[in-house]
Amino acid sequence: MQVVIAVLKPNKVEAVKRALVEKGIVGMTAAECKGYAKQMGHSEKYRGPKMDAGFVPKVMIFVAVSDTQKQTAVDTIIEKAKTGSVGDGKIFVVPLSEVIRVRTGELNEAAI
Repeated sequence: MQVVIAVLKPNKVEAVKRALVEKGIVGMTAAECKGYAKQMGHSEKYRGPKMDAGFVPKVMIFVAVSDTQKQTAVDTIIEKAKTGSVGDGKIFVVPLSEVIRVRTGELNEAAI
């Protein structure tokens, strides 16, 4: 099992969600966040002078998948989130050692 963590532009999250569901990957957690990478945030003008805003608003999604679904999830996220512009985001894939469904006690892939 794997956790696919993607940091995306907020306006791309709904398209990513729909595409993952179409591919049979259901279940996602999303959290609003702020961050920066190579672009070092962004600058804004306020009454003339340029101000460094520092962080860019993003949405971080977490998707738990089986090993066989991992590449499909990654490819789908890239396909739907990519604009070709700076700030499209990042994807992290992390091994997942255990999943437990609280309601039923199901374990691992049965709990995904």
